[in-house]
Amino acid sequence: MHDLAALTPLGGATAETETIGAVQIAEITDRALASVTCRAGQAKPFAIAAKKLFGGAMPDPGHWTAGDPFGLIWTGPDQWFAEAPFASHEDIARLIKAGLGDTASVTEQTDGWVRFDVTGATVVDLLERLCPVPVRRMQTGAATRTLLEHMGCFVICRTTAQAFSLIAPRSFAGSLHHALTAAARSVA
Repeated sequence: MHDLAALTPLGGATAETETIGAVQIAEITDRALASVTCRAGQAKPFAIAAKKLFGGAMPDPGHWTAGDPFGLIWTGPDQWFAEAPFASHEDIARLIKAGLGDTASVTEQTDGWVRFDVTGATVVDLLERLCPVPVRRMQTGAATRTLLEHMGCFVICRTTAQAFSLIAPRSFAGSLHHALTAAARSVA
C-alpha cells in the first residue's frame, strides 16, 4: 500500500523557488483560498458580518487588503478572494461561512488556483513583457484581473515596484511558470 501525497501545482513534492537575474519566482502553496460573494439584498448585513470577521471593510474594486490572518482580494462586483495561512485555515470556506452566515456564498478555492510571488529589482520590467497592466504605476494594495500572455489571472501588488502575486487557474501552472521564467531571462 502506498501513502498518498499532495503535489504542488507544478507537480512537485515541495514548492519551487528560483532566482533568475534580479528576480525571484516562488510557487506559493502555504495559503488557503476561498471565494466570497455577497448575496443579493444582503449588502448591509454582509458588511457588518464581514467587518466583524475580517476586521475591516471589504476592499474596493481594484484593491486588496492584508490582515491577520485574512488577506482579501477584490475579484468582481460584490466578490472577493479570502486568503489565510493553510496551516491554520485548511478549512477556510467553512470558517468564513460560519462568520458570514446567510449573507454570503462561500466556496473553497485552494486547490483550484496557482499562485506565484514574483519579487526583485526587475520585476516591473518582467511583468511589462507579459501583461497589459500598468504595473509600473501600481501601488501597494492594487489588484486587477487581466490576461498574462494567453492566461486569465489576477495581478496583486504586494509592495510597489518590488513584489507582486500572480494568481491563475491551477491548470495554467506550467504555462504561467514558463512565461515567468522566460521573461525573467529576458530582463536578466
